[in-house]
Amino acid sequence: MARLVWSRPVIVVTVLVLAAVLVLTGIGGERAGRWLAIVWVALVVVYTLVGMVRDVMRGHVGLDILAVVAMVATLAVDEYIASLIIVLMLSGGEALEDVAARRAKRDLTSLLDRSPRDAHVLADRRDGTGEAVADVPVEDVEVGDLLLVRPGEVVPVDATLLAEESSFDESSLTGESLPVTRHIGDEVPSGAVNGERAVRIRALRRSGDSQFQQIVALVHEAEKSRAPVVRIADRFAVPFTAVSLILAAIAWGLSGDPVRFAEVLVLATPCPLLIAAPVAFLAGLSRGAKTGLIMKSGAVIEQLARVRVAAFDKTGTLTRGRPELVDVRPANGFGADDVLRLAASAEQYSSHALAAGVRQAAIDRGMPLAASADAREVATNGVTAVIEGRTVTVGKPAFIASLVPALQRTSLAPGQAAAYVAIDAGVRGQPRARRRPAHRSR
Repeated sequence: MARLVWSRPVIVVTVLVLAAVLVLTGIGGERAGRWLAIVWVALVVVYTLVGMVRDVMRGHVGLDILAVVAMVATLAVDEYIASLIIVLMLSGGEALEDVAARRAKRDLTSLLDRSPRDAHVLADRRDGTGEAVADVPVEDVEVGDLLLVRPGEVVPVDATLLAEESSFDESSLTGESLPVTRHIGDEVPSGAVNGERAVRIRALRRSGDSQFQQIVALVHEAEKSRAPVVRIADRFAVPFTAVSLILAAIAWGLSGDPVRFAEVLVLATPCPLLIAAPVAFLAGLSRGAKTGLIMKSGAVIEQLARVRVAAFDKTGTLTRGRPELVDVRPANGFGADDVLRLAASAEQYSSHALAAGVRQAAIDRGMPLAASADAREVATNGVTAVIEGRTVTVGKPAFIASLVPALQRTSLAPGQAAAYVAIDAGVRGQPRARRRPAHRSR
């Protein structure tokens, strides 16, 4: 399709010309108005024809040829106001498509803002005083390089974990809302967000071969995609144009009025395919990108019209990754509020994903959190703090079981996880959290 890359100026000038023509016609200057419209439309036709020739030389014929023929025909039969309307329609449609394209590109590109651009490469210092950290472009990372990933940073390339244990947020890759614990020797995918500990990894693949770069490639593919209905429109551009010209000629021949020729061509100009289809599909890609949904192409949007049943293979697809406390199960004579307050006070010193949910639940219930002068966290396992003279330990079952061998695990519903609480080496309760549904607000 020949593009009016200057579509916005064309719209402005066309509106001004149309207004001037109407004014001139109203005050008796119809001849001047006619020539003003003819000159402007002729300029647009010439420019568009140049673009069409270039497209034809590249093997592409678009449906806008009908719009050009319609403009020429309306000028030939002295329907110059109709020709201005066609110019306004064509340039306006392309302006809308350009706006939709830029918005879709912006929204899709925003998904890539977290794409790692640099990597921290570790190398032994020449003087033997330790390791030096060099920041290099992620494209320069080689297989086998030793890398440092700081807390909260994105893993730049697929790599092997060298730390004993660490947690990573892989929700952008797998949809899993809770952090995933990786152990030494496990593969860590690029695009995963490191937890609260700096870790060392060894590169398994170059940047271009890593998982996150496949997502980047998918986004770029979506930017350039075209829906089948748009491709079909281009495919039938030549026969549709030929049939329209034949019908216009027949109407002219039967009526003996050349105006009928122009009228048929104006009606045949495929406005919905020229304007509505590209804008609709680009808007769909943009809307999906805003919600974090990447669609492979415009064809996916078209296929969604036929969807009757949807299946989601990851719980994280419908969750936000912020755990919410749903229940407290006290034991051994403790009240639920006592267990929650002490657990939340200890969780102030934890960076675990469930800790935030426990703390927020206590704050929402108006419970004052006590401070601790002696607190320590065992990474990925739990936290121990001395709260108001009591030793409070909150963590995963195996961690608490090392303190309380007779620990009995609580039953959990699908989508729930439990943090166990031991007070002075005795289990006092299990605050339960679940993945937060996407439709709920804090």
